[in-house]
Amino acid sequence: MGLLDDPKLWILLGSAGVTLALLAGLGGRPVVRAVLALDRMSTGIAGVAACLALAVAVVAGLWQVVSRFATETPAVWSEALVRTALVWMALLGLSVAIRVGALVSIDVAHRLSTGAVRRALEAAALATSLAMMGVLFWYGWDMAMRVRFQEMAGLEISIAWGYAAIPVGAVFAAIGAMAHFLDRRSEELESAV
Repeated sequence: MGLLDDPKLWILLGSAGVTLALLAGLGGRPVVRAVLALDRMSTGIAGVAACLALAVAVVAGLWQVVSRFATETPAVWSEALVRTALVWMALLGLSVAIRVGALVSIDVAHRLSTGAVRRALEAAALATSLAMMGVLFWYGWDMAMRVRFQEMAGLEISIAWGYAAIPVGAVFAAIGAMAHFLDRRSEELESAV
């Protein structure tokens, strides 16, 4: 496999290119408005879906406890459903956390810097986030395709449905990262001491 066939190279080049384009303001206000509009929709969808996934996990976990201890016939499907729902919740919730700036970040350096240095730190954080989301998407998709013919024990559905949370969450998180770069909303971080 040659250097140009390596997906990691293309992920790095793509994340750097998108970051540089956003940093330079290429495309102007229409591009910014489009990214922020896409973000409003995608972050809303991801947030609702993450909450629903948590609710599914709670209900399935409660049913597992009730069926195991009250009826003494444990449900064979509930543990797999809880695990899958929690994975979906975490990966969809990642986009919301990135969008509002709630992830562990380079807070001190960001607070102590101003102007071009601050913007360079933000650009480096965006490029790193996009590269990470690219890797998650690429290898998550690959893994989902590899296991698509295997069934999840207890649920009798393809394991690919569980692994699909990785690339789907990565896409939502990349959109949230770009929107956060263009329109920082980190009230939580600004009020922190």
